[in-house]
Amino acid sequence: MRNSDRNKNRRAPVKGKPSKKNIEPQVELPREAINLAVTALKKGQTLLYPTDTIYGLGCDATNYDAIEKLYEIKGRDTLKALIVLVDSFQMLDSIIEDVPDMAWEVLKVNKKPLTIIYDRPKNVAENVIAEDGTLAVRVTNDPLCRSIIHKLRKPIVSTSANLSKHKLPIHFADIGEELLKRVDHIMDIPLVQKNIKPSSIMKISNNGIIKIIRE
Repeated sequence: MRNSDRNKNRRAPVKGKPSKKNIEPQVELPREAINLAVTALKKGQTLLYPTDTIYGLGCDATNYDAIEKLYEIKGRDTLKALIVLVDSFQMLDSIIEDVPDMAWEVLKVNKKPLTIIYDRPKNVAENVIAEDGTLAVRVTNDPLCRSIIHKLRKPIVSTSANLSKHKLPIHFADIGEELLKRVDHIMDIPLVQKNIKPSSIMKISNNGIIKIIRE
């Protein structure tokens, strides 16, 4: 089978079919706050924002210096990989060289926040890629996150809005003052999800091996 035919078959489960991850959100969004956040990201600034799971810190996932700043803000070991959010299957395809067939199948039926670790990332900053050459990506279904990413036209980093080894921020009040002072731009907007917790994480390698990292 030619590569072009293989790619066509691989994408068939998701292309051409409505997906909650590809439908324009039908909710009222804080457009001004989104515009300000995107402007900050375009300037290479760091962002504190409500994600599809918990409050997160983010930046342009293609901006090396912004990612370095994010590590510094958290006091996080640079060997600990970060998660990247995309707004669509198409954007996922643009930053992973070859998304495994099994990943497409999982994404097609998944309904909860799920981060998948992929081999052979591309078109992102070098320092967002893990030491083993993989990249953790989540296709977000959160309208606010999707709107920010769509307007930026680039993936964004998502890491919990806390200093390393501190409490995860379920409420805005959980975020420490020290961290708030370090971030360039803050979106003080409530989380809308119920049963808030970090996403599940699995690794789907190109050799077909699947490993559950966090349920």
